[in-house]
Amino acid sequence: MTLVFASNNAHKLSEVRQIMPNTHILSLEEIGFLSDIDETGSTLDENSMLKAQTVWKWLSNNSASKAKNIAIDGVFADDTGLEIDALNGAPGVYTARWYMMEDVGCQMLDVGGQMLDGAGQNRAKALRVLAGNTNRGAQFRTVITLIHMENGAPSTIQVEGVVRGRIAEEEYGNGGFGYDPVFIPEGYDKTFAELPAETKNSISHRGRALAALVKLQNL
Repeated sequence: MTLVFASNNAHKLSEVRQIMPNTHILSLEEIGFLSDIDETGSTLDENSMLKAQTVWKWLSNNSASKAKNIAIDGVFADDTGLEIDALNGAPGVYTARWYMMEDVGCQMLDVGGQMLDGAGQNRAKALRVLAGNTNRGAQFRTVITLIHMENGAPSTIQVEGVVRGRIAEEEYGNGGFGYDPVFIPEGYDKTFAELPAETKNSISHRGRALAALVKLQNL
């Protein structure tokens, strides 16, 4: 089976391919989709759906794409949010671009004076807003939308994966990506960034959502 994953994020693609070894996963770049998708939804469900629908429609209408000679069975997209208990579920749908919001300012440099990228600024913000707070509970939630043909017509399904945990008091580990160095999953004393990839994938929000998708669709 061949599916298009509506992303060019190298970290996400690697993770998805590890979790779904029996499915041929194509990135947006590999099918020639070069446009940015505006994530204008107000929820993770809406953004996940928006990305999947945008790519599905593009494939249906673009006979000149790199994928025109490839038998593609469907398109799936994910949207993920970090939901912090003490912040009433924020940043949620704004997780990836939280550092750009001016609610508590941003930190541009690390302790060594080096410029932080967006992910680094997000982690710094999470640590800063929770400084001195003993309520560090949080969860990651991933919503995946799959669009595929069923009985001659497009069919859409959504699945969800959640992992509870807490925000560490500082960054630990060099693995993973995004908020991984500051998120300690429930039942563990190490951050996602410290855990082996196989362990993280087996318990992560995205791993659980993909497992639900695989079970539902026999992928």
